[in-house]
Amino acid sequence: MEMDKKNILSIIRDKSKSTLATSLGIEICDLGKNYVSGKMPVNHKTKQPFGLLHGGASVAFAETLGSIGAGMQVNLDDHSVVGIEINASHVRPVKDGWVNGKAQPLRIGRSIQVWDIKITNEKGDLVCSSRLTLSVIAKNKKKSNDK
Repeated sequence: MEMDKKNILSIIRDKSKSTLATSLGIEICDLGKNYVSGKMPVNHKTKQPFGLLHGGASVAFAETLGSIGAGMQVNLDDHSVVGIEINASHVRPVKDGWVNGKAQPLRIGRSIQVWDIKITNEKGDLVCSSRLTLSVIAKNKKKSNDK
């Protein structure tokens, strides 16, 4: 039986405690089989010294969304997903408020996933366009005779 969206979002929030995502104020708002969306405040924690949204905060937001989406595509008991490359084009500054992000898969493979992440301002204007490539790796499991 599949867990409902509310329970999955609750699990994600619990696992995000004491992480970079929580430190930046990232909130996961919605998800489905082929997307993850969230929001991040533009405040003293996410701005650069000149008062604008820091590009690194946008990249952290993008990688958070894409990684959660990628993790939803694998059995996390057997596999992990790890980012191996991310790029970002910052196309519009943001001074305050919130930015919204949505990650969608471009490719879901057995060993590689590629996700497209768009970050917009509160008006819906594109702020950052990012692409995240992740590796799907098998978890090392101890065999019963390993010590």
